[in-house]
Order: sequence, then structure tokens, then C-alpha cells
Amino acid sequence: MLVLAGMLGTGCTKRFAEVNTNPASYNQQIFDPNYLLTSAELAYTGSSDFAYETWRGNLIYASTLTQGLSSVISYWAGDKYLLNSGYTAAYWGFPNDAAYPEQIKPIVDVVQSTADKAQYKNLHQIARILRALMLERVTDLYGDCPYFQAGMGVYGKAYFPAYDAQSAIYADLLKEVDAATNALDAAGDKPSGDVIYKGDITKWKKFGNTLMLRIGMRLVKVDAATAQATVNKVVGKTFTSNDDNAFVMGDATGGRATQNRNSQVLLGDGGQENFYTRWSNTFIDMLKTAGDPRLGKVAVTNLYVTDGTKTQNPSFNASPAAQKGMPNGKDLSGIAAQDIKFAPGYTTFTDYSSPHPGMIKRDGPTFILTFAESELLLADAGARFGIGGNIAQHYHDGVKAAITYLSQYDAAMAVSDADAETFVTAHPYVPASGLQQINNQYWLHTITMLDFYETWCNWRRSGFPALTPVVYPNNATNGTIPRRFPYPLDEANNNPVNYKKAHDAVPGGDLLTGRVWWDK
Repeated sequence: MLVLAGMLGTGCTKRFAEVNTNPASYNQQIFDPNYLLTSAELAYTGSSDFAYETWRGNLIYASTLTQGLSSVISYWAGDKYLLNSGYTAAYWGFPNDAAYPEQIKPIVDVVQSTADKAQYKNLHQIARILRALMLERVTDLYGDCPYFQAGMGVYGKAYFPAYDAQSAIYADLLKEVDAATNALDAAGDKPSGDVIYKGDITKWKKFGNTLMLRIGMRLVKVDAATAQATVNKVVGKTFTSNDDNAFVMGDATGGRATQNRNSQVLLGDGGQENFYTRWSNTFIDMLKTAGDPRLGKVAVTNLYVTDGTKTQNPSFNASPAAQKGMPNGKDLSGIAAQDIKFAPGYTTFTDYSSPHPGMIKRDGPTFILTFAESELLLADAGARFGIGGNIAQHYHDGVKAAITYLSQYDAAMAVSDADAETFVTAHPYVPASGLQQINNQYWLHTITMLDFYETWCNWRRSGFPALTPVVYPNNATNGTIPRRFPYPLDEANNNPVNYKKAHDAVPGGDLLTGRVWWDK
């Protein structure tokens, strides 16, 4: 009896895990990391918690301090260079979900769970590229930040991740994207969870090289040699047309979790952003002065039937001559020097230009990286370093693409190839003012993309356009345009030792006026 009992006990333990695993449950054996890829890609377009990150970081702050949008709503702090520490912390992930919990944690899970698995070879490399994309934005907004240990709490017991120097982060971003892009294999797996390119590996290769171009060109003021080496490495491998543009399409049927994040805010889901937030006069005036064909496509007046309403007027006015931008730095206080109603030229709110309805559809695209950006960055590299090919051609192609891509928002916003060509031919590249021309166009394009984070990054990198700061009482920057977001105050409690080291090391202080490493 004892021998029989021993044999039965041994027989059971050999298949213990198999016998005691419910085959109907979701477990490591049947886990499909493609689902996490979808979640991470969608999260990059904005947080799921009522779009707070988009609302606070991209719109309230980045859009207004770069003078793409203007708002008279009191809590739009970026418009007046005021500090709201909760809003500047929003992208990091406090107090709601954003980059670290919603983007970086799941994409790290994909990277870790697909390593050395042949059936997920391309999924693994795409996840590495996306991890770099996500962490580039975090470090661009805050400076030194958790990078090497980010998302590694489960895998490396990094419960209090170190803040890495931005110089080290950028070196690894370039290494990771280069290695991952080169490892992509058109004969390998086609990731089913990819909502950007539907698993098209050829497009992902172009994306990786274009992202490398952008990462490298961030360094022009601090590491020109690396910037040039990166450009030379990717020439001829970047995006070749608007067909390569990377974007995620919103889905209006999925509720807040899948709707276009910018649209949720700009349609007034949380307040009266739809009515009291308008295109800035800086943006509208630049388009109008040049006779730019984008003006009649991205801006409309009389979009709302009456003051303060959310009801759109189907007979809005898209005439370029009618467009009027709203000045930044104004409010509704009733004080003559501040209130928009005392501003020169004020008539009524409906006369100020709003984004075209096609740009703010709940099922519209959120643009991530575009052909126009890549061509303008190659033109910038040529103007600075004499590398990357024909400067005038890159400039021509970049500006033209920045005009014609608008049809990807909505057919009603399309500018014909002929009209775009006529405009670009009439406004050619001029070497004497080359960097200003190129980066003014980059500013215009990223504003129309509604990617105001990138607008802000490139303005800090290039210094163009030459924006005139607003003057508003008791602002937090002494009347200068903010250069970075301060670290979330909650980090002092959650990760105190590492936070303090980073906080104390920020050039210019852990303030809106401090600077990230590459912003010299």
C-alpha cells in the first residue's frame, strides 16, 4: 500500500501544473501580446481617463504656449504661463493614467513577453520602437526620467526606478530604434494588434528610420556629430509619401476609450473648450499673410450658432478672408488690459476661427509621425550641416505634403495637388532664411496635426518661429515662454530619493523655466 501511494503521488506531481490549470482561463500559455500592443498604441494618442492628459498637457499647455490655440477659459494655464502642477504632471501619469501606467507599462510587457520567441519576432521589434517613441516624449517634456528601469517593476523588481540622464536616454533611444528597425523581417510575423500600420513591416521600417531622424535632429545644439551621423544613416530610408503617415483612427462607437482624444476636449465634453478656445492669431496670421491654401481648410468662423453653445452651425464660414485668430493671454475678467472683449478688433466670439469640423471628429485620426515632418527635418539637416540631399527639394516636398495630407482628416479638407504645387512653387526655399523657413513650416504643420507636444519640442530645438511672449499678471515665468514641465510633486512621496536627485539637477531649476539637456 505504501509503494502504491508513493507511485500515485509521483505520477500526479509530474503533471501538476497541467492538471491544475484551467484550460478555459487566460494564462501565459495562451496569452497573445498583440492585445497589449493595441492598448499601448491607443494610449499613446491620449489617456483613457476622460482624456485628461490630452486636455491638460497637449491642449491646455503645449497648444497655447506655442500659440497654436488661444483660450480665455480661466483654467487654461498654459495660455498665460501660469503653473498648475497637476496639469503639468498629467502626461507623466499623475493624478490620472497617462504615459507610465498606460503606455510604457504595457509596451514593456510586450517587449518582455516576446523576447526570443520566433512567432513574435516583428511584434517584439515594433514594441521596442514604440517604447522609444513613448519615452522620447516623456524625456522631451520633463528631462531626466525613469528610462532603463521604466515599466520593469515586475521583471526587475525596480519598484523605485532611477531617473536616467537625458544624454544617456537619447543615446539608448538611437541604439534601440536602429537595432529594432534593422531586425524587422518582412518574411516574419504580421502583428494582428497593430492599429497604426496593420502589421505592414515595410511601413514600420520607414517609421523606425524616420523616428531615428527626429531623435537625432533633437541633438543639433548639444551633439552635432551624433545628429549628423544619424541623418547620414537614415537618408533614403525614411517616409516617401503621405501614404506612410502614422496615425490611429478614432472609433466613435467605443465610447471615451476609443474616441479621438483631442476631439473629446475640443467638442466640449468637459467644459466650454469648444466655444472659448480658438486658433491663435499667430497661427492664423502666418497662414493668411502667405496666402496659404491650408487656411480655408483648417479654420472656420461662425462654427457655433450663438455664444456659449455646443450646437454647431452647418453653415460655418470657411472663407480664408473671414478667418480671424484670437490673441493669447486674454481672459473674461472684465479688466480692460486682460479681457478679450477689450482687445482690438473684438466683435463676437463666433467671429474667431475654430478648427474645421473635419479635424475634430470623434472617429478622426490622431497623427503620430508624418512624411512632411521627415522631409522638413532632412531640409533642416541640409541647411545646418550640408548633408541629407537636396535642401530645396526636401523643403518643397515637406511643405507640399503638409498641405495635401489634410485630406486624411476629411475629404472636405482636401487641397488639390495642383493648388499645393502652385503655392510651394511661389514660395520656394531661400537659403538666406532657410532655417527660419523650414522650422516655421514645421510649426505650422505640427499645429495642424494637433500634436502640440511636437510643436513645442521643435520650437525649443530650433527657436522658430520667433514668438512674442504674452504678458499676463502674476505669471510663473517672468514673461518668458515655458521650456519644460516640472516633475510631478507626487514623485516626492512615491520615489523620494531618485526624485530629489533629478529635481535638484535640472538646469535652471525644476520649474517651467528650467531646461532639458538638449535645449541649449
